[in-house]
Amino acid sequence: MLRTKNLSKRFKGNVVLNNVNLELYFGNIYGFIGANGSGKSVFFKTICGFLKADRGTITIDDRVIGKDIDFLPDLGVLIEKPGFIENYTQFENLRYLAQINKIIDDNDIIAALKVVGLNPDNKEKVKNFSLGMRQRLAIAQAIMEDQKIIILDEPFNGLDKQGVARIKRLLLKLKSPDRLILLTSHISGDIEELSDYIFEFSAGKIVPMSL
Repeated sequence: MLRTKNLSKRFKGNVVLNNVNLELYFGNIYGFIGANGSGKSVFFKTICGFLKADRGTITIDDRVIGKDIDFLPDLGVLIEKPGFIENYTQFENLRYLAQINKIIDDNDIIAALKVVGLNPDNKEKVKNFSLGMRQRLAIAQAIMEDQKIIILDEPFNGLDKQGVARIKRLLLKLKSPDRLILLTSHISGDIEELSDYIFEFSAGKIVPMSL
């Protein structure tokens, strides 16, 4: 279980997260909605360990982020604009990232590219990729190591209708008792279609919504 207790974060006096208390259980897909600037990306960065909370705790299986461990373990993440080495190909980018943990091989990388709808034989440099291709590549890196926690901030950005449908099918296929998936979308229908539970950001709070 991933739990936040009294989680608070502010920037220059502006309260973004205000005593947020959540319990998120493996086996579910959680959707988060809210206006631009409401705190969705800040919340994701904070629970991942990328931003330090001003107050409160984030706990994963009784381990406190920032105390017992620095970051969420076994994490696949896409938050805001995906960053890649521009002069590398898609395969070279994923291979470079795979060398950090050394738990997958080239075949796993090829499989990840295929499942998001990219052609593994494409030798084009990422600097020439469209927004949709970059988005698919970012999702590929978030799932290529069979990560157990997947956090995707606006994963459908830049995707055409076919691409959105493919990624939706992928997320539903990835759902399992030992995996936790969190996602945002500015299209409420996408969230409703995929999520077991939906939360809305409002005035620094995160409140549950009825499905």
